[in-house]
Amino acid sequence: MRETPELLERFGERVRQLRQAQGYSQEGFAAACGLDRTYVGGIERAERNPTFKILSQIADTLGVSLSELFADL
Repeated sequence: MRETPELLERFGERVRQLRQAQGYSQEGFAAACGLDRTYVGGIERAERNPTFKILSQIADTLGVSLSELFADL
C-alpha cells in the first residue's frame, strides 16, 4: 500500500467537517455537488485527488471560497 500524502488527508477531513457542520449526509452532499457518493467518500478518505473543477464545485456547494476551503491545512 502506498502512503497517502498528508495534505490529502487534511483536506478530506476538512471537507467532512464542513459537510457535517452544514447537516449534509455524504449522499446528499454528493448529489448537491453533482458528484457520485463514492467519489466524495474517496475525497474524505484521502483516496482521491480532486481536480480544480471539483474543488470549485465543493466550495460552491458548501458556500465557502476556495481559500476558506483550504484554511488551516
